[in-house]
Amino acid sequence: MILVASRTAGLTALRSVRVACTARRYIQTGQTPANTNTAEAYLEPVQDRPGITSLLLNRPKAKNAISLRLLKEFQECLDKVQFDKETRVLIVRSSTIGSFCAGADLIERASMSKAQVDKFLIDLRRALGTLEGLPVPTIAAIDGPALGGGLELGLACDLRVAGHAVTKIGLPEVKLGIIPGAGGTQRLTRLLGLAKAKDLIFTARVMTAQEAHQIGVVDYVSAPETTAFDKALELAQQMSANAPLALKAAKQAISRVPELGLESGLDFERASYEPLLHTKDRLEALQAFKEKRAPVFKGE
Repeated sequence: MILVASRTAGLTALRSVRVACTARRYIQTGQTPANTNTAEAYLEPVQDRPGITSLLLNRPKAKNAISLRLLKEFQECLDKVQFDKETRVLIVRSSTIGSFCAGADLIERASMSKAQVDKFLIDLRRALGTLEGLPVPTIAAIDGPALGGGLELGLACDLRVAGHAVTKIGLPEVKLGIIPGAGGTQRLTRLLGLAKAKDLIFTARVMTAQEAHQIGVVDYVSAPETTAFDKALELAQQMSANAPLALKAAKQAISRVPELGLESGLDFERASYEPLLHTKDRLEALQAFKEKRAPVFKGE
């Protein structure tokens, strides 16, 4: 009842469906050659890392600014991951090092009618809500500017990793006469508390990776000469080695904390815990402990 319903689409679906979210061969350097994919957002299983999938933003010339097309393809990718039994951890990243997401495409926005802008904001809210609500852990690998809607995208992930050399992370909307409109006022406040969120939003301050880590906007900063994607892969590997159903249950229980009192939260935790006792993965974990070996989890 509490755990997510059984999935109908697996890794095969990621590779077979001919839409924007076409899985592509993983490139060890973290960079995708420009001629391998024309989609603005697509999925890519990580080679030799079972259970880890990348969702790549692919508008390098625009620093992955969110266009109508990118948003549509991004949502399509999320819809696939939501029902993909093979993905245990999702990493959101850029297809090119030096970028993450520079926010909404303001050039495209200038030519849009009010009705189009309203629809874009509704669709963006839905996409980030879907990202936040995915049943698997999500990590934003921030290897370049994460501004406005780009940072709001990162805030919808469970964890954020910034590259050591990144210098532009922030919500500068008030400088443009608006406010963060894709969850920034809400998710940042829940993450940092009222005073720190007000400080960052009121000043429109743009931070380095180290400053963002110090205040708590990002959870990790990569080591010098390495990328955020490198660190995100390290974290994802640790997560994907654990029992998939337990990861999903833990995420659901933690995500309910802001809206539940302690006693109700404890009840929800217990309700999430109980079904796990009867899974094959739980029995495998006990047997592996007895045999002093690493467990082999199947999400069953």
